[in-house]
Amino acid sequence: MFGLFEGREIRIETGRLILRPPRLEDHAAWANARRDSREHLAPWEPTWAADHLTRGAFRQRVRWARAAIRKRQAWPFLIFLAESGALVGAVTLDNVRRGPAQAGTLGYWTAAAHLRRGYMLEALIALRAFAFRELDLSRLEAGCLPENAASRALLEKAGFRLEGTAEAYLQIAGRWRDHALYAALRPDRRSAPA
Repeated sequence: MFGLFEGREIRIETGRLILRPPRLEDHAAWANARRDSREHLAPWEPTWAADHLTRGAFRQRVRWARAAIRKRQAWPFLIFLAESGALVGAVTLDNVRRGPAQAGTLGYWTAAAHLRRGYMLEALIALRAFAFRELDLSRLEAGCLPENAASRALLEKAGFRLEGTAEAYLQIAGRWRDHALYAALRPDRRSAPA
């Protein structure tokens, strides 16, 4: 399932998908998927910068991804169909905290052309296994808008449990918004009763 270092690139494979960090040559596929999905994504994401889809902005994204992985602070992946190579979306394990926390935060998006096919569920389950087994994390966190029923159902199917609501958690579509907070815990590290 995990090809941690094929050359120098991290790769996660599932039955239908390949997750790997972004490369410069992914720009056109990424920009097209984001552009074609803008109407679908806009209500759930921060407002895009004016240069969001440009090659220059994507180059910075790739540089950030390489540096973050090298420092073991974040693990950004694009998601591709194994059979066709089509870009499905992206998932990022970010804000990795070591020491007593051993935790990280997930963010994800699916291209509108690939919705409701179970791809993101497959990707989240694979990334969860990677985070617990290979990165030795104990806790994964994710948040979504309370009215985002599809994202909430996805997180629950992927083994995340609702922990509560964070007020004014992130700026989404230009407004500070509350978020439903979910977490998945590594089974062998659940807290024991006192």
